[in-house]
Amino acid sequence: QVQLGESGGGLVQPGGSLRLSCAASGSIFSITAMGWYRQAPGKERELVATIPSGGITNYADSVKGRFTGSRDNTKNTVYLQMNSLKPEDTAVYYCNGDVKSTAWGPTRRYWGHGTQVTVSS
Repeated sequence: QVQLGESGGGLVQPGGSLRLSCAASGSIFSITAMGWYRQAPGKERELVATIPSGGITNYADSVKGRFTGSRDNTKNTVYLQMNSLKPEDTAVYYCNGDVKSTAWGPTRRYWGHGTQVTVSS
């Protein structure tokens, strides 16, 4: 089994910053892409950033220039630095990881349970 756990959410004023973390644990042989998604009330879950094991991080247009994704492969952890936060960034933020538990096994996508980010004055 593989578990992903997010942390770092909270309440912040507009213009403020937060840093989210997501650590993967359990039966992990390798992780290819990891990513961040968010879901606001009454809306569908949307992609925020995808962070490959090597290569360029891709961002949603709505967060480009404000959010920065990074990854520590030695810790199986991905981060999301969020700056210049806006009320419309309010959502539950989820991380995911595409994980192989063995060298010969399939790649499966696992999700965390989410962390609430609220941007409000």
